[in-house]
Amino acid sequence: MYQIVATKILAPSIKLFEIKAPKVAAKAKAGQFIILRVDDEGERIPLTIADINRNAGTLTIIFQEVGYTTKKLGCLNEGDNIVDFVGPLGQPSEIENYGRIVCVGGGVGVAPLYPITRALKEAGNEVISIIGARSKDLLIFEEEMKAVSDTFMVATDDGSYGHKGFVTDLLKQVLDEQEVKQIWAIGPGIMMKVICATTKPYEVPTIVSMNPIMVDGTGMCGACRVSVGDETKFACVDGPEFDGHLIDWDLALRRMNIFKDEEKRAEAAGSCGGGCGCQ
Repeated sequence: MYQIVATKILAPSIKLFEIKAPKVAAKAKAGQFIILRVDDEGERIPLTIADINRNAGTLTIIFQEVGYTTKKLGCLNEGDNIVDFVGPLGQPSEIENYGRIVCVGGGVGVAPLYPITRALKEAGNEVISIIGARSKDLLIFEEEMKAVSDTFMVATDDGSYGHKGFVTDLLKQVLDEQEVKQIWAIGPGIMMKVICATTKPYEVPTIVSMNPIMVDGTGMCGACRVSVGDETKFACVDGPEFDGHLIDWDLALRRMNIFKDEEKRAEAAGSCGGGCGCQ
């Protein structure tokens, strides 16, 4: 069993859990993920690692309560246990001193972007960070990202904070004014697709972290396949990071949404049973 040692509400429906998992924490690196199961009858869900504390033997995960399992997970409290916490999985980010780089995060994607950005800063890069959300109240990890950035920018769709518009507006502004060696982008699939379309004319390598449907997390089931160039890759073992300019985004977005109806039915059919009203 893996104990939840700390919890925090970051924004409406977005929660942070710090979980005791010494063996996972000892080997985890920026860019990797874990797969957890809330209880013996629960489904397995992948979540990217948001922070690592090797001394304490803990990892931080951040999730948004959007369906049955994430709402069930969100009902847990400090001191409660999770039955499965498997990892680290996937390939870690390739951290080097590239020069001037840009890290772009949207929504909950800002959380997994943070350890990557921190590692890139520690490697000597000049870091420009751009984060965004639909509104100010949904913005997360602002102070954490600011602390590991040389230049920090914020966008909100509704203009309630920072630039009114999208992260791509600010990214284009940076690309028009400065030479950038590499870009990392993590967020909703459609955001990453648009970012890649924005950066391609500038010929700046753009790395994205894919979050397709995943089952076993070891490359056996094939559910997380992604078309990258002329090859089929598995996000769980070949990724989760890929060259965004080579991804078949139309196919990727269709696959991400393939079980939306089933997810809605599962959410409507049950609650966590804890009397918390998550149904």
